[in-house]
Amino acid sequence: MSHAPRNSFIAPGVSRYSRSVAYSKKALYKRQKSTVAAPVKETAAEKTVEVKGAKNGGKRTVPAQKAPRFYPAEDVPQPKVSRKTAKKTALRSTITPGTVVILLAGRYRGKRAVVLKQLDSGLLLVTGPFKINGVPLRRVNQAYVIATSTKLDLSNVKVDEKFNDAYFKKSAKTEKAFLEGEQKKAAFPESKAADQKAIDKALLEVVVKTPFLRQYLSSTFGLRKGQFPHDLKF
Repeated sequence: MSHAPRNSFIAPGVSRYSRSVAYSKKALYKRQKSTVAAPVKETAAEKTVEVKGAKNGGKRTVPAQKAPRFYPAEDVPQPKVSRKTAKKTALRSTITPGTVVILLAGRYRGKRAVVLKQLDSGLLLVTGPFKINGVPLRRVNQAYVIATSTKLDLSNVKVDEKFNDAYFKKSAKTEKAFLEGEQKKAAFPESKAADQKAIDKALLEVVVKTPFLRQYLSSTFGLRKGQFPHDLKF
């Protein structure tokens, strides 16, 4: 029996297997491809040509590559100057420092958190507090929260200026360990743990003044059948 082709035709011009499937069946990915670099040709920068005429000297040295007839008017491209300036993200009118929001995305979705302030990047600085519902100090985009009508008086709560975007930036050492696939988890910095305890202590003093507020913050948000967020009043 003669050898049958691996990839036959179902119809004229239509193969049974695609190009990628045929490549896999032939195991072409296992074959080593050897390439030979082309020898570098040395070209002279100048050449000598014969010039006719008794008064022209007979020979003349000219560039090997003739200069182009046309050339750009500007040798170095100049970047376009933009007059646009970065503007800080506008904060929704329903979100103010002390507003209790519902997180809609991320690891803590469905939980409630207290807004402390807005950072320079436009993100919100929120916390559970951690001692009540386990939500630590973290940055959240205001597009992924629902603002409620519950508000806390944070006039006596001092939020330090060190809580900025650089505070949450991971070190280069941590990123390198993640890329190299190290399984060992780095210990949580003690300084950040102390900051979390200080914020929690100040917030708990405010929470205990309102009845059932602690239970409200610890509860998880969810929707039942037939409920829609745009119809609810928070």
